Amino acid sequence: MTDRHPVWESLIPPSQYGLPARHAVAAEGTRIRFADGSWALCATSGLWNCNLGYGNKKVADAVADALLRSSYLTLFRGGHDLAVRAASALLGVCGPEFGRVLFSTSGGAANDVMMKLVRHFHALRGEQRRRVVVGLKGSYHGLTYGSFSLTGEHLGQELYGVDQRAVRHVGIDEAELTSLLAREGHRVAAVVLEPVLGSGAHPVPPEFVAAVGRLREEHGFLLVADEVATGFGRTGSYFASHDWPVVPDVLITSKGLTNGTCAASAVVVSHEICEAFERADSVLVHGETQAGAPGSCAAILATIDEMRSLDALAAAKDNSALLDGLLERISAHPLVRGHRGIGCFRAVELEPGVSAQVVTAARQTGVIVQPGPDCVQLVPALTYGPEEFAELESALWSALDQVAS
Repeated sequence: MTDRHPVWESLIPPSQYGLPARHAVAAEGTRIRFADGSWALCATSGLWNCNLGYGNKKVADAVADALLRSSYLTLFRGGHDLAVRAASALLGVCGPEFGRVLFSTSGGAANDVMMKLVRHFHALRGEQRRRVVVGLKGSYHGLTYGSFSLTGEHLGQELYGVDQRAVRHVGIDEAELTSLLAREGHRVAAVVLEPVLGSGAHPVPPEFVAAVGRLREEHGFLLVADEVATGFGRTGSYFASHDWPVVPDVLITSKGLTNGTCAASAVVVSHEICEAFERADSVLVHGETQAGAPGSCAAILATIDEMRSLDALAAAKDNSALLDGLLERISAHPLVRGHRGIGCFRAVELEPGVSAQVVTAARQTGVIVQPGPDCVQLVPALTYGPEEFAELESALWSALDQVAS
């Protein structure tokens, strides 16, 4: 028996498991400490989920208190007070158009739930044929089987036997969507939009969203805002869809929902959807053991409180302006082709084929960034200050110079 590393690490080959330079042992504020003794400035907010930085004491204390009072309570065939309070608080920040919260455990799982929900909704209205869900090319909705089918990047769906027969993908192109709906509009249950396409940080223009809204009126599908990555201040508004010209029927949130502390997500639905299930007194056949558990609900409540206490939306706007300046200056580097994104969700566009090298070089200069298709992502915590941005800019310049030499 070989001395095999015990953890199957995500999205890297086994030869790279357990490397001390990538094995984290602590995290605090905006920095992570690794097993080799080094500290690194995190420019990714974990996996875009620690919007308020690492180690927020109020969130941690709220989770600890909930676990001591009731280590586990279920939403199967019942409920509990913390879930009611967390759902009410979440509805309060989502807006009056929404009526109920369905808790889940991850962004991918929440997208799975959503696909079941929209199909069930149309079946309750006598439209069982509406089973097709439409996503965007280049989108990322997760890697569980349902969300993997909706993800608009080619990431091995065929290898894993992912069933995409009831899923379609279109570009950010009104004509392409209109053409699809002309053929299959009577079968479409929902159109799902990320306000900013996940891996590449491509913002979806408001003009396209407005077009989707007009087509919704014509064809009767539901509009879903997948705000797993963009929620909780990431783009400057509490949810990016708050700036849309139309209101979605379903809003999905995760990542920043618990400031990265608990495996939690939520599917927030309109009053119309609630009423359809209530009229029929119909049961959505879905449940997850840890969905809406006390610890995660306490984390949601504390995170919402901390968003308010820290004035995180104002901080997001300030940091967006600082990122504007950083990106304009870094664009002068020969390897940089431009930049894109909104708020604190950005990407530095690079010459083809160098993004992985830049990520490695940045880590050597003391900064953690994530690669995207021919880009590196900059997704800093909303709690960054000018000093962190100056450090990030210097490290990026050094990394780019190292790759270019």
